[in-house]
Amino acid sequence: LGSDGSSDIISTVEFNHTGELLATGDKGGRVVIFQREPESQTEPFSQGEYNVYSTFQSHEPEFDYLKSLEIEEKINKIRWLPQQNAAHFLLSTNDKTIKLWKVSERDKRPEGYNLKDEEGRIKDISTVTSLQVPVLKPMDLMVEVTPRRVFANAHTYHINSISVNSDYETYMSADDLRINLWHLDITDRSFNIVDIKPANMEDLTEVITAAEFHPHHCNLFVYSSSKGTLRLCDMREAALCDKHSKLFEEPEDPSARSFFSEIISSVSDVKFSHSGRYLLTRDYLTAKVWDLNMESKPLETYQVHDYLRSKLCSLYENDCIFDKFECAWNGSDSVIMTGAYNNFFRMFDRNTKRDVTLEASRESSKPRAVLKPRRVCAAGGKRRKDDISVDSLDFTKKILHTAWHPNENIIAIAATNNLYIFQDKLNSEMH
Repeated sequence: LGSDGSSDIISTVEFNHTGELLATGDKGGRVVIFQREPESQTEPFSQGEYNVYSTFQSHEPEFDYLKSLEIEEKINKIRWLPQQNAAHFLLSTNDKTIKLWKVSERDKRPEGYNLKDEEGRIKDISTVTSLQVPVLKPMDLMVEVTPRRVFANAHTYHINSISVNSDYETYMSADDLRINLWHLDITDRSFNIVDIKPANMEDLTEVITAAEFHPHHCNLFVYSSSKGTLRLCDMREAALCDKHSKLFEEPEDPSARSFFSEIISSVSDVKFSHSGRYLLTRDYLTAKVWDLNMESKPLETYQVHDYLRSKLCSLYENDCIFDKFECAWNGSDSVIMTGAYNNFFRMFDRNTKRDVTLEASRESSKPRAVLKPRRVCAAGGKRRKDDISVDSLDFTKKILHTAWHPNENIIAIAATNNLYIFQDKLNSEMH
């Protein structure tokens, strides 16, 4: 599923709670929803493919006249609300404004109004001589997407995260310096729960990079920072959570310190495990799993692309060092996934400690194609057949956004402006 042009670059991917729907947002402010087809009767074991269900324009480019700033339409994040009736609801956000969308189906239309004609024009009442009962007639299935709420004007800085609370009534939105708590029904006010803005902006040393609610405890949330720290906050302790309950931080190894240490330690994503016991974080070179009960150091550290350590200078010059890679858990919290360069993505099995590098490409996404493991050989290292040398990696092809189906081996990989959905091609690689 792909197209050309920078407005089509995918900026977020998200499965809904059942995994039947998958939403992507792009740089042009559009949201595309894919739906999984039911398994066919003729081939009972064929997995349903994902096909386009609905496409709509979520955000338009705007201009802030007070600050003389353009607000781009790019969708930064999409979050689904758990389904409570026949309709689906999702939140989408750009840098400034969050919107709640209702996605519903219509396959019947009312006919036989007494006061309207077939075109919907109001009739002259004096011409109505008899009354009929309107009826619902079947029609072709139509997917309607309607904006239900617009949550605006609450963020001075760019929104980087939204997260729906497990109470299903509230959600939070985070920007560089503040986190706000919203009620899903109230658009004209939000409650500020974290504010790290210093009185004097010259004293600014860190920014918020991501934030997420705990999957089961509605009072707990975590946020990550550009300094590599995680802060767990408890809304029961105080209304303003500037004082965290727990601070997760790995002490720096002084011998490994370099000019780039601070940049590469910035956390680009944080995700609670489905169980709620662990945190998964991603920084430039590693993915880490933290136990909520141990703040002093991560439980597990996985090298995503350690061969880039010698290349940080050129990655700084071409700005790649500031790329923000996301990370994802599988449904059972046993495998983690995150992206890399050259359209590669990485998987780490927490139990067997095996890891694999896979490539998202047109070849590998064909039906019955098998995902072949790839290997990158470090500069000056011994090259085996089929190894790719670090110097030939394409840094413009980066996989920043990935999502894992909530309970099956299905993953969605956004490779620039192509979306790859791999189903059941993972087992053989990891086990």
